[in-house]
This record gives sequence, C-alpha cells and structure tokens, in this order.
Amino acid sequence: ARGLCPLKQTLHQKKDNTLIFKAQFESGNLQKVVKVNEFEYQLTLRTDLYTSRHTQWYYFQVSNMQAGVPYRFTIVNFSKHNSLYKRGLQPLLYSEVDAKKHQVGWRRTGNEIKYYKNNAGQGRRRYFSLTWTFQFPHEQDTCYFAHCYPYTYTNLQEYLVAISKDPVKSKFCKIHILCRSLAGNIVYVLTITSPSKSGKDTERKAVILTARVHPGETNSSWIMKGFLDYILGDSDKAQLLRDNFVFKVVPMLNPDGVIVGNHRCSLTGQDLNRKYRSNMKKWYPSIWCTRNMIKRVMEQRGVFLYCDIHGHNRKQNVFMYGCETKQQAKAPYVHPHVFPLLLSKSCPDMFSFPDCCFRVQKSKAGTGRVVMWKMGINNSYTLEAS
Repeated sequence: ARGLCPLKQTLHQKKDNTLIFKAQFESGNLQKVVKVNEFEYQLTLRTDLYTSRHTQWYYFQVSNMQAGVPYRFTIVNFSKHNSLYKRGLQPLLYSEVDAKKHQVGWRRTGNEIKYYKNNAGQGRRRYFSLTWTFQFPHEQDTCYFAHCYPYTYTNLQEYLVAISKDPVKSKFCKIHILCRSLAGNIVYVLTITSPSKSGKDTERKAVILTARVHPGETNSSWIMKGFLDYILGDSDKAQLLRDNFVFKVVPMLNPDGVIVGNHRCSLTGQDLNRKYRSNMKKWYPSIWCTRNMIKRVMEQRGVFLYCDIHGHNRKQNVFMYGCETKQQAKAPYVHPHVFPLLLSKSCPDMFSFPDCCFRVQKSKAGTGRVVMWKMGINNSYTLEAS
C-alpha cells in the first residue's frame, strides 16, 4: 500500500505553469531563460555567431501561459547604451489564436517599459536591460515576441516565387542568382525594366537598391517589399519609372545572418557593410558580387542612384546618409541634398531632412554608400528607417 502513495501525489499535483520558451526556428534568437518568480522571467540573448557582441535582435516563442495575469520579462544583455525603448518603442507580440480567430497579426505590447544600465558586464563592456510587463490574450496559446516585425529568408523566397508565377510582373521583372552565400543560400538579384522596343536600351540609366545587410534590421526588408510592390504595380507612375530606368535590386544581402537570427554580422562574424573595399570574394561573396555587378552596370549604362536600405535602433523617423566633398560640383542636379530633400517634400510626415547627414566619416569608408560614391555614383545613399 505504501508504494501507491507517490502515485497519489502525482495525480493531485498542481499543473506546472512554467512558461515554455523556444527560439530554434528561422531568424529566432534567445539563449537562456531563468524563472525568477511565478510570473517573472529573466532572458539572455545569443550574440551574433562567432562574436561576443551584437545582442539586439530577439525573436522567440512562448507557450503554456495563463491569460490575464501580468507577466514580467527582462532581457539582461543588450549592448547599446541608448535605445528607442526609452522613447516609446514597445516589444512586438504575435498570438496564434488571435491570428486564426481574428486575423490579428503582430502588434506592439507592454507596460512599465524601462531600458537601463545593469550591473552585469565583462571588463569594460557594460550591459543594459529591457524590462516590460504584459498579459497574454489567451490561455494555452502559442505566442511570439520580436524586436521588430520579422521578415525571414523564406518570406523573401515566397515573395519571389509569386512574382515569377505572375504572367504580367514576370515580363518586366527578371530574377537571377547573384551568388551563393557562405552557407550556400542563394543571394538574388532582380532586374526590373520595361521590355525595350528596339532591343537596345542602353540609354536607360540604372537605379540600384540593396537591403538587409544587417539581419536584425528587418524593417529594411519591409521597405524593400513596399518598393517592389510599387514598382511592379500597374500605376502610371510605376510604368513611367520602368520605361525610363533599369532597376537592379538585391533584396537580401546577408541571408545567412537572417536565417540564424544574427543582429549585425554574417557567418564570418563580420559586419558586411564594412567590407565593400575587400577583395575576399570567398568570405564576403554577396558584397563582392554586388560591387562587381555595379561596376558592370556603370560601364554599360551609368548609374543614376544607389541606395542601401537599413533600420536604425536609436533615432526616430526615416532619413538618409549621403556623401559630399567640400568642393561639391556646381551642377545642382548632382548635389547629394536634392534627392533627400525631394523625399522630405513628398512625405513630410515620415521623412526628416534635418536628420540627414552628408559627411563622409573615416569609420564608414568600407560601407556601400561611400565605396559606390568613390566609384563615381554621385547619388549614393544609405536610407535609415526607425
């Protein structure tokens, strides 16, 4: 009879309400979780692979929750001393139940949000914490949290498949393989222009757009998607642009970093946006091939504008970095301020000209913007979005 007692106890044991965390999926990032109290958890992010740094991007799944009770999450190893979380930014939440039942996707959530310096750190490196409270909308749901709206390599591939199957869009949008990444993932390049009447269209200048060199800056992929939706659309303006320009688009420069959930680096542990001067094709294939492709295009038809799209973690608004020398050319149409100024006039509620900067700093010498400018592209920009 004694042997039955433990069985009895297990039958009457309270259900374990500990949250279950997962991040082993595409673009996921979470390294460790410690349960501090019944409804409080301390989270540690994984650094970019093969580095000890760059903890910013997070994306993880949570299940086994109770609805309507206040939970507190604290991420304890951010590395940046300043953050938009101090200025109203909230973490993102996705509920599978809400998505299924109410067609509600990602949404901002969280109260009592604080971003502050903590006591942890190694050597001279200091760490910062982000803490927030929230309530899960449903019992026994599966939810996700993320730093910014996720956009995975799979999302891109599905988007490109849809273009290639579209009988209209596929006529003026050609999808090619630019190269393969270190991990063997395809880096795509799109050529978008109206079919030429004469078979010769070298009079059309090129516009070159690239995005997602930094994996954690997912908003750059959403901006790129917005641009592609527009330029592949059936408006008169889109048609006019396709008739007058050849668009060369590299929508995801760093697929490996995106897939593994890095914030800034590639699989070499390097910031690819500092490698545009490098000749190491083997280590930085997408950067080397992009630069080479641009050189070829410059020889064939000339490049009207180059723009690399990024996200910014500490500044608000949308703005640009350009390049100018002290002795800027007299010709007004090549002045680097013109294009950003036009953008600020056409969408003043979003684009901020006062936030734009045109200095060429030494630390930025290896960036796409500066290297393309030195190769001879006057309108060479980085577009930053908050």
